[in-house]
Amino acid sequence: MTMTRRLGMFGAAGALCLLATAVFAHITLETQQASVGSTYRAVMRVGHGCEGSPTLKVRIQIPEGVIAVKPMPKPGWELDTVEAPYKHSYDYYGTAMTEGVREVVWTGKLLDKHYDEFVFRAYLTDGLKPDTMLYFPAVQECEKGIDRWIEIPAEGKSADDYKYPAPSLRLRPKATN
Repeated sequence: MTMTRRLGMFGAAGALCLLATAVFAHITLETQQASVGSTYRAVMRVGHGCEGSPTLKVRIQIPEGVIAVKPMPKPGWELDTVEAPYKHSYDYYGTAMTEGVREVVWTGKLLDKHYDEFVFRAYLTDGLKPDTMLYFPAVQECEKGIDRWIEIPAEGKSADDYKYPAPSLRLRPKATN
């Protein structure tokens, strides 16, 4: 085999690796299954910036039925929350909850060559339907550009069918004591 042909093969293999990285590189949840009626620790993994540009802000939308959200502060990052009414009242250990955190926002700087995690704790109410997917749309704002990880699969589709899939959580039935 000639040196030129070998280099061509390595170049093609490298291009495939980069393509695979681009396809799989998005904001995801570390733990992708949880039971309804339980506390869930959400770890959002951010593996890259926006086409090489550093991430400056990560915004996570909290879906209906997820309550009592408490985000974890990150050293070097500013933490904000957006509070609003829920569509329904939820029982949280005997307390009626009608409003709470609907969005969590971290502002700082994450270089494209680095990886980081953004964490919050929340309660998955009994009103959520087991054996379904729950989506946490995320927006990643960068020095140059914005990646909107907000696509929720239509019936019969999966996250793999989309360029910017929202982070997802498979809901399991409530655990029995």
